[in-house]
Amino acid sequence: MLKGIDPLLGPDLLHVLAMMGHGDEIVIVDANFPAASVGEQTVYGSALSIGCDALQALSAITSLLPLDEFEPDPVLTMQVVGEPQTVPPVIAESMPTLDALGHKPVGLERFAFYERAKEAFAVVQSSEMRPYGNFILRKGVIFA
Repeated sequence: MLKGIDPLLGPDLLHVLAMMGHGDEIVIVDANFPAASVGEQTVYGSALSIGCDALQALSAITSLLPLDEFEPDPVLTMQVVGEPQTVPPVIAESMPTLDALGHKPVGLERFAFYERAKEAFAVVQSSEMRPYGNFILRKGVIFA
């Protein structure tokens, strides 16, 4: 246990967050996402796990990870299949957290999301049971 760090962020996830550089992406996924197979293709090489829902994971990770301010769309989500304009409940519930960070999510088609996730630094599987609880976060710069 460390002071000032969300206890949901275990040692492996803290290590990944510390290794990431500006522009690297981390993916928070729900329990339905193929995290093991996608995680094998990431820079880190395997999926990580966090024992909470996607919103708690988003809050914990963004408590340490700055989002990119230099490029557009540092937060991506998965669109509902066949209904790209529909905002899933889990994404709607994330809006206050993302608004506080100054960002709005942009949806990606399901298979485009999978491909983008494979290029990420790491995948973190949450215990989120609601579908479409998936986020790609692009790391920004920490100014001294």
